[in-house]
Amino acid sequence: MNTVLSELQQHPIHALIIGTIGSPHGTYGWLKVFSSTEVQTNIFTYQPWFIHKAGKWSIVEIERWTLHHHQIIVKIKGINHPEIAKEQLTNQKIIIHNNQLPLLLEGEYYWKDLIGCQVINTQDTVLGVVIQIIETGSNDVLIVHTNFTVRDKIKERLIPFLHQKVIKNINLKTRMIYVDWD
Repeated sequence: MNTVLSELQQHPIHALIIGTIGSPHGTYGWLKVFSSTEVQTNIFTYQPWFIHKAGKWSIVEIERWTLHHHQIIVKIKGINHPEIAKEQLTNQKIIIHNNQLPLLLEGEYYWKDLIGCQVINTQDTVLGVVIQIIETGSNDVLIVHTNFTVRDKIKERLIPFLHQKVIKNINLKTRMIYVDWD
């Protein structure tokens, strides 16, 4: 199937999850892939793919890929049966070296850079910490864990990611995002 790598010799440096391997597709061991890249097929520009299972790093070699009804499906080298595909790869995170990402210009950032940033409104009230960013179609949305709990659950706040209108400033050095939001 794939090559088990020595943890000290070859594993992703500053590992970054860029997707998830889904369930088998068909009878020849193809698998669905859920990409976290902005353009879903850009996931293939980042090679090699690593998985981390049972404390061991493995490299995943892509034999072929295609889009099937807007869903990425891949054929992994050495995987020829859906049972083996499911057992060895389903639900595994696709991991790459962080240094494979293109360098950004001043003022640009990746979503991963915003996770963990503190969100502060224009009244200097701390609203919480960014835990996730989602796409909604019309605009992206920050999911912020607040300092409040309701019935022993941490309350979340959804803040539209609209530059200038809601998002006033992002300072990655201080890990702060300033927003015009209550």
